[in-house]
Order: sequence, then C-alpha cells, then structure tokens
Amino acid sequence: MRRWRKGAALALTAALCLGMGTPAKAATVGPGASNQTTAAVNTDSVAKPEIKAEGAVVIDVSTGNVLYGKNEKNRFYPASTTKLMTAMLVLERANLGDTVTFSKAATTNLESGAVSLNLTEGDKLTVEQCLYALLLKSANEVANGLAEHVAGSVAGFAQLMNQKAAALGCTGTNFVNPNGLNNNDHYTTPYDMALIGRAAFQNQTLCKVATTVSYQLPATKKSGARTITMGHKMVYPNDSRYYQGIIGGKTGYTSLAGNTLVTGAERNGTRLIAVVMKSKSTHYEDTKALLDYGFAVMSQSGAVTAGSNAAVAAGLGAASGSGTPSQVGPGAAGGSGTTSQVGPGAASGSGTTSQAGPGASGSVTSGWGQDDKGWYYIKENKTRASGEWLNLGRTEYWIDSDGYMATGWRHFTNGAWYYFRSNGAMAANYWVEDKGKWFYLGSDGAMLTNARTPDGYQLGADGAWTGK
Repeated sequence: MRRWRKGAALALTAALCLGMGTPAKAATVGPGASNQTTAAVNTDSVAKPEIKAEGAVVIDVSTGNVLYGKNEKNRFYPASTTKLMTAMLVLERANLGDTVTFSKAATTNLESGAVSLNLTEGDKLTVEQCLYALLLKSANEVANGLAEHVAGSVAGFAQLMNQKAAALGCTGTNFVNPNGLNNNDHYTTPYDMALIGRAAFQNQTLCKVATTVSYQLPATKKSGARTITMGHKMVYPNDSRYYQGIIGGKTGYTSLAGNTLVTGAERNGTRLIAVVMKSKSTHYEDTKALLDYGFAVMSQSGAVTAGSNAAVAAGLGAASGSGTPSQVGPGAAGGSGTTSQVGPGAASGSGTTSQAGPGASGSVTSGWGQDDKGWYYIKENKTRASGEWLNLGRTEYWIDSDGYMATGWRHFTNGAWYYFRSNGAMAANYWVEDKGKWFYLGSDGAMLTNARTPDGYQLGADGAWTGK
C-alpha cells in the first residue's frame, strides 16, 4: 500500500536539505526517493480517459509515476494554480500570526479585471488570513503582499519560486510573479505542476486551507467583514462536481491560460495529483476522468490493498501515549488527536459521511462527525467510538479514549509505535520523516526497530534510519 503524510517533505528534497547521501537502492517513499521511479504500473487494463484540455497529467504521489499524460511536458500558462507554490513558500518562510501590511505596489500592480479583495495601501491581514484569501478567493493583491512580506519584493519572491521549482525537479517552469497573472515569461508544464502539487499537499496547513469551504475575513479600509468561499467546486458535497477524497486543489483562469486546475485526492491509501491546463470549461470533467482512471489503474495494479486490521488481531489494546513518545521511539509529530484537518471528502457543514475517512462535519447521527476538538465516529448502534479501532473502507483508524480520531504517533501497550496520518488513516509500508529523521512503518503498521526495511535500509534501536 503506497502511503505518504501531509506535511512531510518530498523524500528527495528532505534528503538534500538534511545532507543525506542517496543510497544505491532508492526507496519508494523515504530516504533517497526521487520524483520518478522505475517501478512500472500497468495502465493497459483500464480504458484511457478522453481528456479535452490541451494539457493534462495524473501522477501517483508515493512514486511520482505518470499514470496518464497528455502534452504533460509542454509549456502552458498556469494562471492562479501558481498560488500553490506561493502558499507553500509562505508556509515555509513565515508564521501564521505574522502581520502583512499591504503596500501601494502590491495593491495596484494588477491587470484589469484581476480578482482582488479591493485592498489598499496600509491594509493589514495576518499571514493566515492571507492564505485563505489566496487559496479560496484567489485574491491577486494578496499574493503580491505575501511575496513582499517574505522576500521584500515580487521579483525576489519569484526567484525563490524558481529555486523551489528546480529543487522539486521541475524542468519546464519559470515564474515571474506570485499570482499567475498574464506574462509571457510565466509558464509551467502539467507534469511540473503535478510535482508542485505533490509537495504542496504534504503541508497540513495548506491542505486545511485548500479544503475549507468558507472563511470570514475582517474589515479593511474599503470593505466590511466578509465571507469568502472556495472556488474549487469539487469540494462541495452538494455540487454535481463533488469528488470524494479531495485533499487540496487550486483553480485558475486567465485569457491566455484558459481554465487550469490542480487537484489532490486520496482513496484507500492511494494519493493522486491531477493537473489540467488550457481547458475550455472542461477542467472539472477532465479532472474527474483523470482521478477515476488513476485510482482504477492503481487498484488493478495491486497498489491498493485491503486493510488487514492486523493491529486488532494482534490484541494491541489501548494506546498508552500520544504525541509524547518514550525515549526509544520517534519524536512527536502532531499527535494530539484533536486535529482540525479535514479528511477525504470533507467539507464544512456537509452533513455527509465517508466510508473511507472523515467526510462530515457538524451534527451527525452515524458515521464521521467533527466539532471544535476534532473528528469523531458514531457507530451503527448510535454509540460513539472511544478507545477502539475502526476498519472502514479498507482503512484502519484509532479512536482515542477521549472519543476523537488519532493523528500522529501513538504508543500502544504492546510496546510498538504506530503512525496515523492527518486524515486518521493508519500508515503501513510507509516512511515518515520526523525532526530530521526517517522512520518506517511495517506492513502491520508497527514501527520497525533494529531491522532492515523491505527496500534495503537499516533502522536503529530507536527506529530511525541509520544512513546505511
């Protein structure tokens, strides 16, 4: 089962940043992994989709394999999908509570008709508020303001964008602004944008913002407090374009770019990134076709396997700790169990449930629900799950004793560490990067120690990759 964690760096990027050498044998996900792998996936058994857009691609996140491509290495204008790179860099280089003060240049350097919040010189928003305005409203002056906040100028920020793109393996990309407004020198390819989306959707905060349906912004000089709504229609359960399992995305449109769309989705432990470029209003239709095809291919190839519920069978009992590991074991990684991160198919106030992960919020009578403390689960007998395992849609979840879905590390009474991703799914056959160290979760979900991984890496007594 191919798995990855929101918020974890791409394996290649992490290896470079940490100064790791590249082992002779590359892991699928983890130390030494690259953007592509030689592991082939059989795509012949599934009928290829009819994609109307001029450029498109869908990739498997865990391996980087291209499952379908149409002019995927050709250059196109990305429009506002550019803002995924902008958001990712901002989250890497700024704090959510920082104040962004908008300059005259940021609020006036826009082409006619560009989407904006009607901000003016001297307006102030926090970085967090800006990110919602950036990814939901696609406000272009907000992109400029964030760029100036991080790099001092739009030009300086564009340099950071291009450096990041190169580090991610992008070879057909050049950015000149943080918003994607028309510029002949601002371009990318569907494949490069998939690599950018692959990295962006590993950030938990970015995914949270990019799947939020509505958000309230404070008053500014020219506007009172207002509610902005998500532009990506596939996250709305009541919309005909809804697609279960969306973990993030970004729309785009300019006169030169046409409709563009980047979308991440997860199903049964497999994550895909679909990119559509130069579309004439078929971007949602094409994206659905790409994702359906990708998941079918992965299922046919055996990449998606049924959960064993091995943890239950082994009689692990209750988790003995969360987010505070023992001296032998990985460091804490978001293990509070009270995550506000949305799960597959989640949308605020949807009132729907998902068999494959949290997909509802508000009051529910059965299935997944969410309140201000996190995700919970109402069983068929109308009782609330607590201190127990759930096997739903071939995915395993742990519900803490407080009745909320676990995320991050958990230490069970059998002495083993387990990792639950930000959508609650138990990780298995899966690398986790935590505080500069790599850990591996085995096929039953337990963290391996004093062992060699299936892909040939030695793990120490604390479970960390030794570099061998």
